[in-house]
Amino acid sequence: MPLRQRTTEDPAPPSPAAPEGGPATPPDLPVALVTGASSGIGTAVAERLAADGGRAVLLSGRDEARLAAVAASTGGTALPADLATAEGCRDLARRAVGRAGRVDVLVAGAGLGWAGRFDVMPAADLDHLVTVNLTSTLRLVHALLPGMVRRGGGHVVLVASVAGAVGVRGEAVYSATKGAVRTFADALRQEVRGDGVAVSVVLPGAVDTPFFDRRGTPYRRSFPRAVPPERVADAVCRALARGRREVYVPGWLSVPARIRGAAPGLYDRLAARFG
Repeated sequence: MPLRQRTTEDPAPPSPAAPEGGPATPPDLPVALVTGASSGIGTAVAERLAADGGRAVLLSGRDEARLAAVAASTGGTALPADLATAEGCRDLARRAVGRAGRVDVLVAGAGLGWAGRFDVMPAADLDHLVTVNLTSTLRLVHALLPGMVRRGGGHVVLVASVAGAVGVRGEAVYSATKGAVRTFADALRQEVRGDGVAVSVVLPGAVDTPFFDRRGTPYRRSFPRAVPPERVADAVCRALARGRREVYVPGWLSVPARIRGAAPGLYDRLAARFG
């Protein structure tokens, strides 16, 4: 879709002589902001966008050292941020627009997991999971979408999970947050239809990243096999290039979601047997 030049409604970028974690952004280059870019899927997306060229890439994550390394290897601009707070989200949006003049593409990839029975989940972990996986996404889109609408162009890509389409036992809150992200994408897509803004959601299955170790329970299933994060990055780029509404990774994972919608009783029996 066509992307217009920065308008006077967008905050003016700082002088090119005042960099923040990377090179100055050419004023006529489309700008992509990737969250969760310090590891896993976010790093793979940053590397793929940088390899494809044609966009300035802003990278956000909590681990400043790893984020700086990703920025150095991709030529992107590091914008460390903690998205667990409202101010952290607003500050990231301000710095991104202040640095580059606008954000044309948001790839919301930041997220975390927690595995175990819901009735023993600590309340603090519940709140943190909802804030990082869902609320921070809503806050960032809320901060950056008005500029896209004013310019008549932009793309929001939300990284959800197949767990948001079918639900996964032992991951009730994670599934709930990713399901909410998917539904939010559906509703937002309807709202901005005609504004030149596309909304895509990517739904990976298990991905071979540090995500599972950080949630406290490694992924040990032989099927479905965990896919490399580069496959998810490819899906993000396909969504950007083709305006795809939803992309499952791998693609066959859309089948359980379809079975659940068409034959919920059969789905329940299969889920009870195979998980």
